Amino acid sequence: MDQIEFQGKIVLVIGAHPDDNDFGAGATVAKAAAQGAEVLYLIATTGQRGSSDETMTADRLSDIRKKEQEDAARSLGVRGVHFLDYVDGELVPDIKLKEQVVISIRRFRPDIVFTMDPSFFYYKNYGFVNHSDHRAIGEATLDACYPLARDLLSFPEHAKAGLKPHKVKEVLLHSFVPENANFYVDVTETFDLKIKALSLHKSQVSDVEAIRKRMMDRAGAVGKLAGCKYAEGFVRLRLPD
Repeated sequence: MDQIEFQGKIVLVIGAHPDDNDFGAGATVAKAAAQGAEVLYLIATTGQRGSSDETMTADRLSDIRKKEQEDAARSLGVRGVHFLDYVDGELVPDIKLKEQVVISIRRFRPDIVFTMDPSFFYYKNYGFVNHSDHRAIGEATLDACYPLARDLLSFPEHAKAGLKPHKVKEVLLHSFVPENANFYVDVTETFDLKIKALSLHKSQVSDVEAIRKRMMDRAGAVGKLAGCKYAEGFVRLRLPD
């Protein structure tokens, strides 16, 4: 099985909502951090619409979910969590969003970027529609990685803030369909850390054991393809210089 050596790398994991990064790559994040990578989270919204509680307000939910994400990220070894100021359900992959991602790429200068796969509108085997915010952040991140963050004449005003162009070496897209992945990470040793992180998203995860079973089934299916007990699958893109 092909491997990535995470030691000494800067890893930026980009999602739309609190918990996206943990669901998509939480065990891989824990593995990267344990190997000595500097792992950072960038999240476009605070998930302020993710509640069916009639007494909840968007502002209160935003505060709750930010704290949950910070705690969950810390449990995985993530060095920092950064939020953009977008509203849950309203992400559009326009040039403004792309620039915000470019700013973070030029600021943190990651070797590896993880994000969501924008090519999936729905998962027919699961009867599941992929949230439009997931597609939007995935598309914006791909465009930010290549070519926008790389090119000197993209947002040249960034130079005044000390933000120089940066070439991301690799992008890994979370793959929720095991057969679509072309790269697998053995997460047998860090799988339980992923479940712990997900359990800290209490506003979203009411039944931890149900989530554990769902994640075990998924990681087990990917593990069979990877030749290990548990794995997370990705579409791995090695970007040109």
